[in-house]
Amino acid sequence: MSIDSVLARMNALQALMDSASGAVAPTTDNTAAFSQAMSAATSSGGTGTNANFANLASPIGVANLADPTASATGGASALPAGTPYGSEITAAAQRNGLDPALLAGLIKQESGFNANARSGAGAQGLTQLMPGTASGLGVSNPLDPAQSIEGGAKYLKQQLDRFGGDVARALAAYNAGPGAVQRFGGVPPYAETQNYVRAVQANAAAFRNPTTA
Repeated sequence: MSIDSVLARMNALQALMDSASGAVAPTTDNTAAFSQAMSAATSSGGTGTNANFANLASPIGVANLADPTASATGGASALPAGTPYGSEITAAAQRNGLDPALLAGLIKQESGFNANARSGAGAQGLTQLMPGTASGLGVSNPLDPAQSIEGGAKYLKQQLDRFGGDVARALAAYNAGPGAVQRFGGVPPYAETQNYVRAVQANAAAFRNPTTA
């Protein structure tokens, strides 16, 4: 249907409405102005109304959407092929909103991927959970790899939430306890904890970029 036909139809409808209400019909000047505006919009080649619509839509375009894998830990990272327990680590990290590389880096530092690792203080398993901590996280057998990974992921996520997503403080809390981090207002001045934080972050970086490790 042409623009003239549309305008004629609109004028006929307007006339019917005006006759029913007693209103004065619109002048031909207004109709002509409307016709000119419509013609300009349809012949502008994308520089008129359609271009404005495109500009309004662009802020919510695909390119501006947030990465769905992003997190406070710097975004998700695929683990290199051959990473021990790689699928379990990735699944636990995704369930808890963690970067798999960070979780893998923690496990490497805690146990060297030895599911039967035990410390002199009583920590056990891949993520070296203390018995009381493990129980509170719902881990009934810290030596079970899947349970240990899930428990460690939950505990690391708790520390990240506690310290506003600060990875260094969260790792320090995992190693030395959240009370020590709160007491010192950051990574405690313990050589073991400071080395631990650096080592886990270096491990995570190596898992993110295995070709540069």
